[in-house]
Amino acid sequence: MTRVLGYRLFQALLVALTVGVLTFIMIRALPGDMAYRIAAGRYGYDMVNTDAANAVRTELGLDQGGTTALGQWFSDLVRFDLGVSVVSGEAVIDEVRHQLGHTVELALAAVLLSLLIGPPLGILAGLRPGGVIDRGLLLVSSTLRALPHFVVGLLLIIVLATGMGVLPAAGHGEPQNLILPALTLALGLAAVSSRVARDAMAGVAGSPYYAFGRTKGLSDAQVLRRHGLRNVSVPIVTYLGVQFIYLIEGVVVVETLFAWPGIGHALVHAIFARDVPVIQGTALVMGLMFVLLNALVDLACYLIDPRRQAA
Repeated sequence: MTRVLGYRLFQALLVALTVGVLTFIMIRALPGDMAYRIAAGRYGYDMVNTDAANAVRTELGLDQGGTTALGQWFSDLVRFDLGVSVVSGEAVIDEVRHQLGHTVELALAAVLLSLLIGPPLGILAGLRPGGVIDRGLLLVSSTLRALPHFVVGLLLIIVLATGMGVLPAAGHGEPQNLILPALTLALGLAAVSSRVARDAMAGVAGSPYYAFGRTKGLSDAQVLRRHGLRNVSVPIVTYLGVQFIYLIEGVVVVETLFAWPGIGHALVHAIFARDVPVIQGTALVMGLMFVLLNALVDLACYLIDPRRQAA
């Protein structure tokens, strides 16, 4: 386990290096005048002229070499300083901390919903491979997994918000505002976890130890509880690491679609405004979140599966 955690720490360092370099290069490579975009983010497009753009260029040193600016960012990063937003003037770490709370709230709600939907249906399908539930779940999960996040979100808005009027289409501040964006992410996550749970349950149900549990006179519910659920949970928890990629990717789209004030929504606005410190800081935090979550998955699998502890 110590070796695994050491690897995750090394991975975090690589993420910091890669994210910093790639985001810096990509933002510099975008078409348009960066100084003009930053000035527009500060003062509004109607108030921007050449003089304002030149003043921003001089203030931020945008005419100097990119290597110098990137080196300064890494120097600040060593001191755990993500810099200052070139648009708002606020410390990037403060902005990210505020936005990250909303993103974590959305992500936790989505994961909990997906675990309530996907694995139970997958276990039911795995107990009867080839049955009605299994075939229906395959059709639904394949469809949901193939649809992009924004399509699922738009369908939910059309049906539940516009059509039935039971939920708000967008916004933040009320508990009901969380339901649609969380459900949009949860359906995609549940589509995958249901298939993982189904395959794991089918394998466990066909194993000798599962059959032996029945010969001992245990009921189906007792066999499932004693010999099924724990063995099925290991691949589900393991696959959560892969699902986090889907989750982090979907947060950017879903937060923008539902006007949720999280880190993904802020990243989109920062890209349009060419706010390089915010982009680098936000992308870095998202990358490190992925590493941290995978480390937690490794730890959970280690605690669930005694065979890993004996290895």
